[in-house]
Amino acid sequence: MKSFLAIIFLAIGLNFTSSAQISKASLQASGLTCAMCSRATLEALKTLPFVDKIDTDLNSTTFLLSFKPGATVNIDQIKAKVEDAGFSVAKLVLTASFDKVAVEKDAHIQYAGATFHFVNAKQQVLSGDRQLTVIDKDFVSAKQFKQFSTQTTMPCYQTGKMAGCCKTGGQAAPARIYHVII
Repeated sequence: MKSFLAIIFLAIGLNFTSSAQISKASLQASGLTCAMCSRATLEALKTLPFVDKIDTDLNSTTFLLSFKPGATVNIDQIKAKVEDAGFSVAKLVLTASFDKVAVEKDAHIQYAGATFHFVNAKQQVLSGDRQLTVIDKDFVSAKQFKQFSTQTTMPCYQTGKMAGCCKTGGQAAPARIYHVII
């Protein structure tokens, strides 16, 4: 009977995990100087297979991306498309829906097909929509990256790859890990 209940709870847990998704993102690009620059970036972002819709705010050079339901979002592909257009990411804020996910400082969480490292997070349980700001190299300025590096001693922050500090249930290093703040 206990094993039957364990199987049911495992199946329910897997169901919640499979529905975990990043629903949207706010992307601020740097280096855009004219409408043509914004247009080139917009066109590049439109080619991402997981993007459903993009709204723009030209005054703040921000792109508001909505993702397709059920699609796995590749964060590095977003950055690559901006760079392919000739610009860089100044800020990327993801909106993700959580269902009772416990986090704390330097916690590594598998979510929506990616591994997130929560830098400087207070111990808490995330529920509902929450915004995660990606603070990895090439997602923030060099000055900001240096400031964030003082908030963690884990070597994975410098490389963006899992290191000996990362314990994620047997996943082999050096898989990609995204460092975020809430």
